Amino acid sequence: MDLMLFFKGLFLGIVEGITEFIPVSSTGHLILAGDLIGFDDEKAKVFEVFIQLGAILSVVWLYREKVIGVLKGLTTRKEDRAFSLNIMLAFLPSAFVGLLAHKAIKAYLFNPISVAGALIAGGVAILLIERMDHRAHVMDVGSITPKQSVGTGFAQCLSLFPGVSRSGATIMGGLVLGFDRKVAVEFSFFLAIPTMFAATGYDLLKNLHALSASDLPLFLVGFITAFFSALVVIRAFLGYVSNHDFSWFAYYRIIFGLIVLAAYGNKGWTF
Repeated sequence: MDLMLFFKGLFLGIVEGITEFIPVSSTGHLILAGDLIGFDDEKAKVFEVFIQLGAILSVVWLYREKVIGVLKGLTTRKEDRAFSLNIMLAFLPSAFVGLLAHKAIKAYLFNPISVAGALIAGGVAILLIERMDHRAHVMDVGSITPKQSVGTGFAQCLSLFPGVSRSGATIMGGLVLGFDRKVAVEFSFFLAIPTMFAATGYDLLKNLHALSASDLPLFLVGFITAFFSALVVIRAFLGYVSNHDFSWFAYYRIIFGLIVLAAYGNKGWTF
């Protein structure tokens, strides 16, 4: 692996880890970053999918006690069965829609202009939701109902559009449904585990033909970098949401989206 390729992998791993669990769209940022550094061929697309596994494993690691406890309690504890059911109910809508629309999404929406539009629209949506009268009545992830889980799942479907943000859609959906801010963030994290494992696994199986043994060092660099950078961001994000709203993320999305529109509009990109 040459030095330039190493730094590209390192850079994209950091981008993935920083953006995966905050409401700014990791997929959108990876598309834009890959285009910026000229790493956007077929192999690059598989790489971007693979490093998401590094980010999601950071959630599994941070919440390992909860995950292991739930798995152990599936046959003995009603609360653990209810929690697992809620995660699956929230997972199924996007899994179903994603399977149906996967080819069309990849073909038509993975471009800078589409991402920029979604960043701006998502930012406006966050500002509107933040101005709603929030009266949180769900103060623990164990208190989420099946109906609320399904509602969060339908919100997650919006994130199939690159640039919307999976975490942004599920967190904002949770706030609308009456979740406490920290509950909305933690449920988004837990929901990310089956969602991202399924999505990345599906993409990797379909694109294994594009890889060779020589790609392993590059993929490991991105994977490890995504894992550790995501660990840092998740801890910081949980501390942030305890005392702040999400407006600053909305402003960032809108400003960044406008910059992308201006830059790529001049290059002739269209939807």
